[in-house]
Amino acid sequence: MNLKEAAAREAALKTLLDVVEAEYKAARAETRTALEAAAETTGVRQVAVTLPDGPDIATVSLSSGEAAAKVVDEEAYTAWVRDHYATEVERRFITAVRPAFTDRLLKQMTAAGAAEYADPETGVIHEVPGVAIAPARARTHSVRFKKDGRDQVMQAWREGRLTAAILPELTAGDPQ
Repeated sequence: MNLKEAAAREAALKTLLDVVEAEYKAARAETRTALEAAAETTGVRQVAVTLPDGPDIATVSLSSGEAAAKVVDEEAYTAWVRDHYATEVERRFITAVRPAFTDRLLKQMTAAGAAEYADPETGVIHEVPGVAIAPARARTHSVRFKKDGRDQVMQAWREGRLTAAILPELTAGDPQ
């Protein structure tokens, strides 16, 4: 393949990649919305994926998001640590809590599911200002292919079985 042919191939593939990527993102958002609606109304959290006139090729499942403690008000959190655990504060030109201490507290608060810290020496339970339990990982979904699911998708594509049912936007009209 000469330079002109290689460049033409790259340009064509880049165009297709951009169109497919945009369609994939839209399909993924549509699937997640439908999965969340199904989970809320019927409790269904997964669906088998079947090719037109073909076998099951994958399973799409809704995952739960995760919550974790995180500092949401640095000033309030730093003031609390300074008042209760002064040795964990480093004084420089600015006042900052030692990262290892913050990591330890956030892990403990995440495990407890509350913005509270139980001092192991005194037993005092502190409500920690500036920290909240908040979503740490968004709810999403996954596609798990069966052993030969990807091969079956490629075969269906080669045979033209994806065009009408699954990929009409990619085969009709000009790319965006």
